[in-house]
Parts: sequence; C-alpha cells; structure tokens
Amino acid sequence: MRVLAMFHAYPPMHNAGAEWDAHTLLRATVQAGHEVDVQLSQPIDGVKTDFTLDGVKVHVHRDKRDPFRWLPTADVIVTHLENTPRATILGHQARIPVVHRLHNTFQPTKRWLQSPGVRLAVANSQWMADEMQTPGVPMLVVRPPVKASDYVTTPGDRVTMVNLYASKGGQHFWRIVKALPDVQFLAVKGGYGDQEIPDQLPPNVELVENTPDMRDEVYARTRLLLMPSDYESWGRVGVEAMASGIPVIAHPTDGLLESLGDAGTFIDRDDTTAWCDTITKLLKPRAWSTASKKAKARSAELDPTRDLNTWVSGLQNLTTLPRR
Repeated sequence: MRVLAMFHAYPPMHNAGAEWDAHTLLRATVQAGHEVDVQLSQPIDGVKTDFTLDGVKVHVHRDKRDPFRWLPTADVIVTHLENTPRATILGHQARIPVVHRLHNTFQPTKRWLQSPGVRLAVANSQWMADEMQTPGVPMLVVRPPVKASDYVTTPGDRVTMVNLYASKGGQHFWRIVKALPDVQFLAVKGGYGDQEIPDQLPPNVELVENTPDMRDEVYARTRLLLMPSDYESWGRVGVEAMASGIPVIAHPTDGLLESLGDAGTFIDRDDTTAWCDTITKLLKPRAWSTASKKAKARSAELDPTRDLNTWVSGLQNLTTLPRR
C-alpha cells in the first residue's frame, strides 16, 4: 500500500500535538511494511530539500502541482486540518479514498467531513467520535499514540506549562506564577499561536523556546504539568508527561477528562486559588508520590499498540473497497 499524506507542516521543524500525532501514525504505517509520502503545502524556513524521518518520506513545498507527483501511485490519501479541502477534492477526482484525521469538533471540520472524497474519519477520542458522526462516513477512534519509551525520563523540579497561547491558558498561568513566588516554574513556548509572555519575566520563571526534544528539555525538568486549556480534544502533552509519572493539573475539557482519566487533577481554569492550593499540595513528597503512581498507571493503560493496529488496518481495508 502506498499512502500520500497531505499536510501543511511536519516535525521536527513544526512541534505541535497534531503534527506529532500524524507522524506517529505514519511511522507505524511504514513499520507495517507500507510506503508513505508526505507532501507539504507550505514552505519550511531553512529547509529546501526533501528528508526522511523514521522511514516517512517528507517532500517540501515547491508549487501547487506537488500532489500530482504522487497521485498516480497512491492507494490512500491521509489529511488533516487546513489541507483537508484540497485533499478531498483531489481524492474524489482521482477516485482515491481519503482518510480525514480529526483533531477538533469545530465547524470547518464538520463541514469537511461531508466532502464526497472522505471515505473514513478517524477521531482522536471517543467523545469526539460521538459528536462528529456523519451519515455515510465510517468513523474509527484512534487515540493519539504515545509510546512511553519515547518520553520516559526522571522528573525534575519545575512546575511546567507548554504553549502560552491564550486558549491554552497563558494568562491563567501567569496569575498562578504571581501568586506562588516561591515556586519555580518552566514556561515552554508553543509551536503555534500568539504566545502570552509579559515584558518582564518574573524571577521564578524560566522561559524555554519551542523544542522537538520534549523528553530531555521539558519533562526531565518537570515536577508538575499544568494544562488550563479551555478546549482540548485529547491533550497529548499530558499523556507524554504521565509516561514519566508527572502529575497533571487540568481544566476539565472533554478531551482531558478522557485522556487523563482518574490520574488527572481537574480544577476550573478561573479558580486561581484552587490551582495554587493544589500545586502546593502536590509538590509535597507524599502527595506527589501518590499522584505519580496514578500517572504511570494511566500511561500504561494508554499503551498505543491497539490504536496503531486499528489505524493501519483502517487504511488497508480502504484499499480492498471498490473505488467510487
């Protein structure tokens, strides 16, 4: 089977949950014996030549004719986010089934699901699959696969937040920082969105640039992870942190409730006092140890083997169907 993936960006240059999710799925596709070509629709700063990452061949953007290099030999098209409209049109015209990976429940995503080229939708959580059911479009649930061995490390001593974007809770983070001057924080810039960073950095915060090496540069320095997001369809960074037994405090979005499960500590993002009290409590050795064991147990429950098999099987099944 030959897979053409149409994306706007890709790791390691673009470090965001959706892109690492896509790579992990495509890496598993290659490991199952299939060929994968990723065609990017946007230029990458400083990258002018094609490259291969874990067997996935990534082709840099040249012009609008790029996808036509791979369409004649493609058996399946995989796409997500803003590349979905064009991918579904090309798939429909070439009679190649299109797989739409869903990362949110926003209106554009719902509209794209109704495109004639979509033959399979793959939701990243059960709650989203329930909400996004579309007549005539089969739906699979494949949770964002996180191999613990890719992220496991010895936790550090910082209270960390990743991505200082408003929707992720940037302003809420800085309020917590101000209220806990004796706690040392780590603020990690995100891979997208306007980062909310004060002109003068508080003395108890270290600011870290966006990085592809989350294990060594972030989780190895983290004691607690904060996720005051107002929307998360899943919450990959929380699952990555739990691989090392790092407790996660989060706003109760549908996705985070599903991904973190009983291991998560959930507090409304606007209740700054409760967040501060909980951070203070969980930094104490006994409370941290108890929460850490729950995090490791949840990480084990989220072993990605079944999800990756579901993904590869879903693609393979499309190649046996008659083309519309």
